[in-house]
Amino acid sequence: MAESQTDWGVLLELTGPGPKHEQLARALRQAIRDGVLTGTVPPSRRLAADLGCSRWVVTQAYAQLVAEGYLAGCTGSATRVRQVGGAVAAREPAHPAPPRYDLAPGLPDLRNFPRRPWAEAVREVLATTPHTDFGRPEPGGHPRLRRVLGAYLRRVRGAAPGTVLVSGGVTDGVTSVCRALVERGSTRLAVEDPGWTRLHRAAEGAGMTVDPVPVDDEGIDVGRIPAGVRAVLVTPAHQFPTGAVLSPRRRAELLGWARDVDGLILEDDYDAEFRYDRRPVGTVQGTDPGRVALFGSVSKTLSPALGLGWAVLPPQWTVQAHQPPVVDQLALADFVESGGYDRHLRRARLRYRSRRDRLVAALGPARLSGAAAGLHLVLHLDRDAAAVVRQARRTGVKVADLDDYRSAAGEPALVLGYGNLADTGVETAARLLRQAMTAEP
Repeated sequence: MAESQTDWGVLLELTGPGPKHEQLARALRQAIRDGVLTGTVPPSRRLAADLGCSRWVVTQAYAQLVAEGYLAGCTGSATRVRQVGGAVAAREPAHPAPPRYDLAPGLPDLRNFPRRPWAEAVREVLATTPHTDFGRPEPGGHPRLRRVLGAYLRRVRGAAPGTVLVSGGVTDGVTSVCRALVERGSTRLAVEDPGWTRLHRAAEGAGMTVDPVPVDDEGIDVGRIPAGVRAVLVTPAHQFPTGAVLSPRRRAELLGWARDVDGLILEDDYDAEFRYDRRPVGTVQGTDPGRVALFGSVSKTLSPALGLGWAVLPPQWTVQAHQPPVVDQLALADFVESGGYDRHLRRARLRYRSRRDRLVAALGPARLSGAAAGLHLVLHLDRDAAAVVRQARRTGVKVADLDDYRSAAGEPALVLGYGNLADTGVETAARLLRQAMTAEP
């Protein structure tokens, strides 16, 4: 990798246990092993400036890797990745290297997972939980987490009381409800078009037929839900992927439709905690809890790796979902009750708002759409989106084609996720994307 073209703040992430020089040594060692880092490494002064650390941190990391044989350095010359038997001391990567700049939607900022507060919550649970809680998990989730989630959703999202079910995530919760719908004889599900196709596939896997319904600037076009359908999956607070917010008029139409057909609304509240221009709109479930099942998770607020989600169901509904480990359930309950979750979300909102503003500014005069919310936006194009996706990938930028989320091809556009984009890479990623948009096919 050419040193002059490398964004070291993106390539080398200082994370994990130990002091910073140990974190940097680990990152450099892994980059060498993966074959990503070859040739010379940057001067210690420049790398320290790029990473926002002291020069001493860099020199200590270099010295460690020289001692281990990964680097070779001598006074008066550049430090280089060591050659062994004519080849770089690195192994071939087992998988294609990840993109330097990942603008695909769906991930939060994994660099800023609250490691220490979460670890403290786990320690508190292990120290104080009675031994009886380490038996078989209770159906529906641990009572403490169900109680805490119910209170949190009423306070923050305006949800109404209902049957709180702990699940492995939104997909798990929606799948469980779809299975119950099929058992009740309801085998068709209306979905937003475009929409989150993973949920659509999950519904089909549960035995339902999916009916796409167009979305416009007001959200789902309720009047175009096909006759005979009695269940609909929607993202009212921030439609994925268009970014539209369901208008008050459409909300009333949707609830009226549910009453008229004796149907069920499946409300995916996937990233409603992140609204940057005003307070988030409350849930549809809070208006009619007997007609709406509300789904959420920590996948966009903490990490999808936790596999923790929930559903608030109408009183007459009883379903079974995957149960996450009890320790993780109780850790989340402790994290919410202690105020740590609220503090984390406040910091995350500021970080995402700033990152979104920088990305919008860096994209220059481009046609963008979507509310100032969530972790993604839509960039409209005047050329084939698939070609731009391919060209961007060749320069190390991963983006998503809006057609990936539609039932049929439409106006060319990209879905840009900025949740897991490093702050140090925003402007460079935008510059490379602009170049991909104007490059010859």
